Amino acid sequence: MEILFILIPVSIILVAVAIGVFGWAVKSGQYDDLEGPAHSILYDDDEDMIPGPDDAPRNTPKKDTANPDEKADNHESPSQK
Repeated sequence: MEILFILIPVSIILVAVAIGVFGWAVKSGQYDDLEGPAHSILYDDDEDMIPGPDDAPRNTPKKDTANPDEKADNHESPSQK
């Protein structure tokens, strides 16, 4: 029963802090535009990333011209030879 003398004031303080933080958020404009960020992701802002008909193709990296036998993975153990 004595714990209620601690829990009730603590809960009232927490509710007051939560109301204060919510009031600060409303006053600072956090809830002014709720739909703008949701719609902004739908806008096509990558026009410069789409190649046009006059754009040159990208250079592809050159393939390694080393001996293909050197690159082969020979994982045979001496007992399998």
